[in-house]
Amino acid sequence: MKSVLKLELEEAKVMIEAAKKAAAEVNALESICIVDDGGYIVALERMNGGRITGPEIATSKAFTASGHKRSTHLFNQPGGPATTTGEAFGIHVMMPGKFAIFVGGFPIVVNGEVIGGVGVSGGNGEQDTAVGTAALKALQQYLGSEYDVMTQADIKK
Repeated sequence: MKSVLKLELEEAKVMIEAAKKAAAEVNALESICIVDDGGYIVALERMNGGRITGPEIATSKAFTASGHKRSTHLFNQPGGPATTTGEAFGIHVMMPGKFAIFVGGFPIVVNGEVIGGVGVSGGNGEQDTAVGTAALKALQQYLGSEYDVMTQADIKK
């Protein structure tokens, strides 16, 4: 039997608020999605003026990061598993509309366990990364020193 941490709405709200603040700082109109460890939406917001496609894309990024336990941009880096020579080439077509292999999705890793994902869509790669990592850093601050949250952009569990 294993005890597990569960992401709840209170944590998701903290993450989204921090992400929106970071989005304003980098001048991006973002959609931010927080999912649990099963890839199900806990919270989702599209900033006023954000693209109408953003919520769906952010959800896919969060789902992928949570389910595959890695930052989504790591799939397409040179030598990455989704490149033409990688072992997972074409993985995104196995789950059409759900699997994103580009920048903006980050697993939420607390005390070494993936408990969810955050997906960000609406800015360029640098903006989406800044917003996503701001959400992770806000979770660390909210949880305090009793918990260890991975807050860097490149996460692979």
